[in-house]
Amino acid sequence: MPVTLERPSIPSPTVRDRRPRALRNEKTHDRNRRILIGLINNMPDAALVATERQFIQLLEEGGADYDVRLRLYALDSVERGYEARRAMQEKYHRVDSLRAVWHDALIVTGAEPRAPSLPEEVYWRELVGVFDLARARTLSTLFSCLAAHAAVLYWDAITRIPLSSKLSGVFAARVIDRHPLVCGLPTLVSTPHSRLNGLDETALANKGYETLIRSDDAGVDVFVKDEASLLVFIQGHPEYESDTLLLEYRRDVGRYLRQETDIYPSIPQTYFDKDTACALEGLRERAMSGHHREEVLADLTANFEGTRIRNTWHVPASRVYSNWLGYVHRRKQRQLSTSKFARNGRGVGSETLTRRSISAG
Repeated sequence: MPVTLERPSIPSPTVRDRRPRALRNEKTHDRNRRILIGLINNMPDAALVATERQFIQLLEEGGADYDVRLRLYALDSVERGYEARRAMQEKYHRVDSLRAVWHDALIVTGAEPRAPSLPEEVYWRELVGVFDLARARTLSTLFSCLAAHAAVLYWDAITRIPLSSKLSGVFAARVIDRHPLVCGLPTLVSTPHSRLNGLDETALANKGYETLIRSDDAGVDVFVKDEASLLVFIQGHPEYESDTLLLEYRRDVGRYLRQETDIYPSIPQTYFDKDTACALEGLRERAMSGHHREEVLADLTANFEGTRIRNTWHVPASRVYSNWLGYVHRRKQRQLSTSKFARNGRGVGSETLTRRSISAG
């Protein structure tokens, strides 16, 4: 079933902070199938639309049995160009309106790092405000890449570790837990990664985080913390399309050739076929030896024409999202049943019972 995008121009009924009242106001049809998700998209302008598309595709595939409603949000403090802000007015809600509507779940994307440390990012205060809301007022929230790093730093003072070079490529990983989120996955899966920092698995475990998927080469991939809201953290990018790493690599090479950076990017690991990887290595040697930069960039673009990428990660990613939406749906159904039980006057106040049902879910 297609995901329904709820635009700002479409009025939606607001609800109070207490979940039982919101549940009582829903129609029976909605209670059985509807899941409202907020996507806080922090990606830069060039990746904004692609990020929307990638997450919507996974939600559509994973939520085929549900009526998934999606609201797009953006932090005001993330730098945007004029054209991007103008286009976003038609689809994006202000992040300060998150509190006006109960969301069953949230997805918080990463962002391109600009400051030396996360608390120095201009959007830090606004972002952690979203974190607090997500922890207190959702059934589950999924944090992607930099958002995962920011959340564990904010809540548990777990500092990300700078890598010696950018980690880029598609990495094999092992499913090591029997959590419902990874139910039905094969033992071995693969996931794209694209990041400059990592997290220490022991530090996470010491703070109560549970690793579900781990890669020998890329480290911890998916980990969770089960509280009132199930907090899901993903260091990789299972939402990436086949050519996303290719486009990122071409962007990073372009930055080097335009002398915007002194670092020539490494070729994404286990991503290109051998012939393409060999040709790219040759271009790298030419660029590093001082060949005409415009020629290298033109040859790079020509080399990518007709390049076919074998997408090995999409099927397991779709399964994870299906499991995640199924989990959110079950939690919501339990809340609905609890609210109905309380309304029938069986001796327990609705607020108390709801808190118990959330903790037990």
